[in-house]
Amino acid sequence: MFDVNDDAKAGFRRVEILTGPGRRRRWSAEEKAQIVAETLAPGARVSEVARRWQICPQQVFGWRRQARVDQAGQQRTEGEPAFVPIVTEAVPVTKPGRCVSPPSVIEIKLAGAVVRVVSGTDATLLSEVLRAVRASATPT
Repeated sequence: MFDVNDDAKAGFRRVEILTGPGRRRRWSAEEKAQIVAETLAPGARVSEVARRWQICPQQVFGWRRQARVDQAGQQRTEGEPAFVPIVTEAVPVTKPGRCVSPPSVIEIKLAGAVVRVVSGTDATLLSEVLRAVRASATPT
């Protein structure tokens, strides 16, 4: 069976004593802004900046995200709208009609004349017109 006193019989153990402040570091708004500005410089890497300031890169990314949110909030308070309102006119709803294609046309070149025949033309009328054109072209 396990006994608490067994641990005490084993002898001394290593004990580490931490001195100094045992709290989280506090960063002022100016320091955060300076760190974020360093990461936004051309060619800068967030991990290098974080290492130089001895902080975790995720913390820097969080500060960058917060800076974007704060900047967007400042723009909205200055009077710039976040979204443009949609204005619509009351347009009566109409059913779309059938797509009307232009009538098909056939061109007939006969005896120096061009006869354009539209679909739906009477066949007997067309044959009379073509006979008349042919008759006018032949010498008598």
